[in-house]
Amino acid sequence: MAGFSHIRSDGSAHIIDVGQKTLTHRIAIAEAFVRIGAETLEHLRRSTLKKGDALAVARIGGLSGLKKTADLLPLAHPMSISHATVDLEIQVDGIRIETRVETTGPTGVEMEALTAASVAALNLYDMIKAHERGASIERVQLLEKRGGRSGAWRRNPDGESAGG
Repeated sequence: MAGFSHIRSDGSAHIIDVGQKTLTHRIAIAEAFVRIGAETLEHLRRSTLKKGDALAVARIGGLSGLKKTADLLPLAHPMSISHATVDLEIQVDGIRIETRVETTGPTGVEMEALTAASVAALNLYDMIKAHERGASIERVQLLEKRGGRSGAWRRNPDGESAGG
């Protein structure tokens, strides 16, 4: 299976060797959006949900989730994270979740940022489902990455991939 970085010649999967790669400061920013109706958003604003503070639980859940990335994605390297944030913003039609993960290491943290956004969104859904089962998790995507051999990449403002 020539040409695949995570597949050996016999077809078996493996974790690539990053031992000789240069340690660089790396940043990844990702987002997720949870579409929610007006009534549930009002409960979030007033902190009157039956289960409690959904935004706090989502934030902590996202941070906990990013630490489990290598457990969930079998070919991902366990990472030493130097900094991470999970921010939630109430918008007109839902909650925007933005995650930022940083490390100094031989490989990027895109998967950690995406995992944090996804797990935060799942925690938010779990907290609001008694009020609104029809909420939807949308737009889980990488917004930006910096560092490493491939350099910087940023999603275009129109939401389309900038390539690379």
